[in-house]
Order: sequence, then C-alpha cells, then structure tokens
Amino acid sequence: MIKTLYTCLFVFFCLFSSAFAQQKFTISGTVRDAATGETLIGATIKIQGAARSFGTSSNAYGFYSLSGTSAEYNLVVSYTGYQPFTKKISLTAATKLNIELGTDKAALQEVVITSSSRKNENISSPQMGLDKLDMKSLDNLPVLFGEKDVLKTIQLLPGVKSGGEGNTGFFVRGGAADQNLILLDEATVYNSSHLLGFFSTFNGDAIKDVSLYKGGMPAQYGGRLSSVLDVKMQDGNNKEFGVEGGIGLIASRIKVEGPIVKDRGSFMISARRTYIDLLLKASSDSSLNSNTLNFYDINAKANYKFDDKNTLFVSGYFGQDNIGIKDLFANDWGNTTATVRLNHVFNDKLFSNTSFIFNKYHYAIELLDADNNARVTSLIRDFNLKEDLQYYSNKHVIRFGVQATHHRIAPSDITTSGNSSFNPLAVENRYGLELAGYLSDEWKLTDKLNILYGVRLSSFSLLGPGTFNTYDSEAEVASSSTSGSGKFVKTYIYPEPRFSASYSLNEENAVKASYNRNTQNIHILTNANTGSPTDQYVMSSNNIKPELADQVAVGYFRNSKDNSFEISGEIYYKWLQNQIDYRDGAELTANANVESELLYGTGRAYGLELYAKKTKGKLTGWISYTLSKTERKFDGINHGSYFPARQDRTHDLSLVGIYNFSPRWTFSANYIYSTGNAVTYPAGKYNVGGLTTYYYTDRNANRMPYTARLDVSATLKAKETKKYQSSWSFGLYNALNRKNPYSIQFRDKKNDPTQTEAVQTSLFGIIPSVTYNFKF
Repeated sequence: MIKTLYTCLFVFFCLFSSAFAQQKFTISGTVRDAATGETLIGATIKIQGAARSFGTSSNAYGFYSLSGTSAEYNLVVSYTGYQPFTKKISLTAATKLNIELGTDKAALQEVVITSSSRKNENISSPQMGLDKLDMKSLDNLPVLFGEKDVLKTIQLLPGVKSGGEGNTGFFVRGGAADQNLILLDEATVYNSSHLLGFFSTFNGDAIKDVSLYKGGMPAQYGGRLSSVLDVKMQDGNNKEFGVEGGIGLIASRIKVEGPIVKDRGSFMISARRTYIDLLLKASSDSSLNSNTLNFYDINAKANYKFDDKNTLFVSGYFGQDNIGIKDLFANDWGNTTATVRLNHVFNDKLFSNTSFIFNKYHYAIELLDADNNARVTSLIRDFNLKEDLQYYSNKHVIRFGVQATHHRIAPSDITTSGNSSFNPLAVENRYGLELAGYLSDEWKLTDKLNILYGVRLSSFSLLGPGTFNTYDSEAEVASSSTSGSGKFVKTYIYPEPRFSASYSLNEENAVKASYNRNTQNIHILTNANTGSPTDQYVMSSNNIKPELADQVAVGYFRNSKDNSFEISGEIYYKWLQNQIDYRDGAELTANANVESELLYGTGRAYGLELYAKKTKGKLTGWISYTLSKTERKFDGINHGSYFPARQDRTHDLSLVGIYNFSPRWTFSANYIYSTGNAVTYPAGKYNVGGLTTYYYTDRNANRMPYTARLDVSATLKAKETKKYQSSWSFGLYNALNRKNPYSIQFRDKKNDPTQTEAVQTSLFGIIPSVTYNFKF
C-alpha cells in the first residue's frame, strides 16, 4: 500500500511541478523571533512588484517560499505582535533569505485570540473552523487555581463545550471526548488531564503555538472524528540563557532555556509540580497527612541546525498523577511522549519533515485493604513514523505524505497478593497497524476565490497474536479463531475526501463552505460524561467497525476597522456512523469479552456558531455563542429512536473581556452559561428485601440544571529591569459563588421512604488564587 501511495504522490508532484515550471526565480528562508530565535508559524511574506504581487505564509517550522520573474521587488514580512520587516530585493537568481522580526510590545497587548497571524487571513483563507490561541494572552485570563490552561481557554470558543465544572475535557461539534485528536509536537496525548481533569497536561510556559481544527480538517490530520488540537512546544532561546516560572497557591513551575550553539541550536526544559500533598503532610490530622495527591510534568526540547538544509528536533513530555488514601487505595496514571524530527529543504520549493514518534499512556489502581488487595494496570502505546512534504508555488501549496502507526493496547491486568478475595486476570493484548497517505492542494484560483482540496487514504489492520471472537446479536460467541504474531486478522480501508473554499466578496467580507470525512479506529469505553484515568481503550476489530463522520459547514466572515473587529457565523451538520455505546449493566473493566457488551449505531449533530471579537485597543475580548443539537440512535436503546447524547447541550455562551488599564495593570473577566447535560433520571422505584431499587426508561431524557459562572482576575506587572521581569496575578474563580451542578443522586427521604429526593453535588464555591511570575 505504501509503495502505491508513493507512486501516486510522485505522479501528482511531477504534474504540478511541470505546471509551474515557468516560475523562474524563488526566494525562500525561515522567519524567526529576533530576540529568541524561535521560528514564527504563519508569518505573512509578500513580494510586491510593479506589475504583480505575491504572498504566502511560513509553515509550522517557519519556512517560506515565493517565486517571481526577474524584477525589482519590495519584500514585506509581518506577524502579529512584531514590527514589520521591509527590504528591497532584486530577484535575478534563487535567493536564500532568513528573516528575524523584533517584537512590538504595544501590539502584543492588543491581540487576544486570532484566527491567524496574517492580516485578513480569516477572510481569504479557505480553511474553516480553525482557531489559534495567542499564548501571551493566556496570562491574563482568569482560570481555576490561577493556572493558565490551554484546554480551559478553548472551551470559551464557539462549537467547543466544556466537559464539566472545572474540567479540561471538551466536546467539539457534537463529538464525544475521545473523538478529539490531541497532539503535542505531533505525538498523540491520550489523556490530557491532571488531577481528574482540573488541570491539563499542557504547561503554558512550554507552549509556542496552539491550533484547534473543528471543521474543514486538512488532509494531513486523521484518526479522530471531531477535532484536532495541535500543540507545539517552544524550541528554546538560541541567543541567550533565560529562566522563568511562577509560584502559585497549589502549584509552581519553572522553565530554563538557552543556546546549545548560539544561532544554531537551543534547548528548553520546563517542569511543574503541585504540592497539595506536602500541605496535607503538614496537617496534624493523621487521616490527611498520610494521603497522596499530586501531579508533576516535564517538557523538554532541543534542536540543532546542521546547515541551511537540515535541522534536527528532539522533544519529549513526561507527566504523572498520584492519588491515594492510606490503607485504602492508590491510583496513578501518566503520559510519556518522545518525538524526533528532521527538517530537510530539498530545494527552494520543496520542504520535508520526517518524524519518528513514541507515545504511551498508562494507569494503575491498587486496593490496599488486606482482604481485598489487588492491582489493576492498563496501557496504550504507539510507534509512529511520518513523512510530510510541502511544495510551494505562488498559487499553490501542495502537501503530501505517508504515515504508519503501530498500536498496542493492554486492556487490563489484575494481580493480587496475600489473601485477596480477587482472582488474578490477564486480558490479551491487542495490536493494530494504521497506514495513511494524503495529498492536498491549497489553490489561489483568483484574487477572490481560494480552495483547499485533497484526500486522505487510511487503512487499519487488526494484528495477532490472540484469540478473536465474533459475537451475535444476543452477545453470545458465534465463532472464534486464533492468529499468530503479526498475522492480519481484519483490515479496513477508507478514503477521506476533504474540501473547503473561500470566496471574498470584498476585502472585509467572505463566505466559506467545507466538507470533510474522518475515520477513527481507537475508541474509549466509558460510563462517565467525561474521560477518566481508568477509561478502557479498544481498537477496531472483527466486531468493532471504524467510526465514520461526514461534516458539511457554511459560514460568513467579516472584518472591519482595519481588523479591529472580526465577526463570523458558521452552520454545520454532521453524520456519524458506527458509533459505540454499551448495553445496560455492562461490565467494561477487566472483561476479556468486553466487545460483547457493546452496541453500534448512528448519530447526528448540527448547530449554529456565532463569534464576535475585538482585537485592538485597551479593551479586547470576544463573545461566542453555540446553538446545537447532538443525538445518537441504537437498536437496543430507547426502542431504536434518536435520543440526546451525553454531551448534548442546547445553548453555550461565553463572554470574555480584557482591559489594559495601564502599562502595569490588566483586568479581565469571563462569564459562561450553558444548558445542563443530558442525563437519565429514575422513572420509579421498588423495594426488595428492604433495599430501594430504581428503574429507568428513556436514556438521557432529562437535564441537569444549567451552569453559569463569573471569573475575574487582575495582573500587576512589577517595574522591569534590563535583566528581570515579574508580575502578580490575582483571581477569583466563580466570583458569584454559584453552586453549579456536578452530579445529582437520588435517595429515599429520611422521614418518608416512600418519597424520593434529589441531592445535588457542587464542587466549587468562590476560589481565590494568587500567582507570582518571574523571568530573568
């Protein structure tokens, strides 16, 4: 399959190369930050001549390429928050020009969140459903416990729904939590939360760029149905050494960076740890000081530029959570990722990125009771090899490549010791191989019409060794077979077409449309509304077919007053096939026949997203609103009728404001409102042997109460010196002290057991936070 894909891609490349052979001379290079040497992603590069002008943007590694006939040009390079670069050039031969941009401190304080770093990019680009975060603005947003958080920030955007109060889990356009592909330097992060979802795995100090794709997904991404969250780490300062960090009420962080060889290579190491358990140990209460509650994570990256054509990047992440109560239980889980990448410039038009990626997620639960001692472990591990290439011409950016991923899932192992009442159990490991090839072209047809089209061809193969059962409609084993190591048990192949287009009505208005198909072969089985550390992973098999999603979207985009205001509205509709749910009373953990517990059905999601933002001036911010419906249909649930999915919420509203009161003081606030989650309440109860048993009818036919919350914060910058900067951040989470619902339980009334009462659990009242940040 790989050979065939390479042949097809080579043919397409040759055709496009000949089509643009008349382009005589090319200018190319890399765009960087002048102070740190960090590459700048999405910088605008233009060459302006007497007869014609051309433009492009730098790629994920800062590389750009533009071509023109022999003439005199003005080269203009710009990037949000940086001073523009202008230079006269004589394009009479192939030219290599690396560019460094200096920061514009005034401009940095104006932009909060933009769809791109290029002026009017949200109008001219054919890409739909893309949001990019400005990491510097996260310093000013109020968040839980004062820890700036990528995942909580994207929940303030249209089409993205929070997984719950204070939770980093999120749902995008009707998709489930496991239908989001989360990448950290191209490595998949399977569980992106710390402390059961109250913190994310992403330390903001170590992050350079965050892109969220909700629709019109580019062909280079695949493997999930709903969204891609592409997070890139900082490369490290290749000019000088520096240290920065922060000290908060429950966590602290530090980052060290500097050159390996000045202007050629650099490193960055960032670490973060909570010290809740250290505070507990200081307590005189023996029931508290012997408990465990902490997480820590480390981000590390290094790069070295061998020459103008070859640059090597090595990056990794390690995070671990530990929660435990003495003599009762212990629970730990964590992620490990490692990425090795080689950037190679074949010529001034062809750029290559070769990546070898490792990622692993594991968890362990241990019961410490003497009579019920047991340890349950599970992991999912991937090895991934990718080859991505980009070919540039003035009207085309052609991307093509291949990818191969080997999966291993160890579902559950139970080990015991002593006189445990549990039986040891080892569920067979499962192995899979995913292959994919893609080709896409971003084509500037006219000054008004831009299109992005392509296709991704993906395959998934279930591999031996193992015993593989096929189940009938009654969940009984219909057949069984055994396969040896590396043998192909079942293979699925799907084409995934992608298309989007933008038509500019004028410089300030545009309409867009998109269609894309995605497939998914790694699935989570959970009874929870959001992901938990102990979720069970399964892969497509002879019983489980790949999940499919087809999405169409149309939108209107408008900029005004020199891009000070941006307004957009998008309507989407998504069809979902081969969705997975579970039978009533299903056992999902430590079950060798877990596939017999599953049901398969369809789904649909549709909605309207409205977004308005102000990007310049003392007051900046945005308003986002989502009106949506998400439903599922399974033959064994609700008599085969559509019912609301757990993540279905009709209304979601976010208001965000940041006010630069003075050069030292910045105030911010955000207010959120959302319809309650869809849940299943008991329809009645009966008494058996003195025990109350509830019975249920339609799934998710009820609603939790709505959620509303106001958060406020203030940042005070200390007087800067040449070598030292510092600031204080003060915040109030849930400033109105509203008791938002986390869960609702039903019980008999004490005075009248024939009556039932609902008891709501709320996690947070007002939570103050103070953080001291420093940099030198």
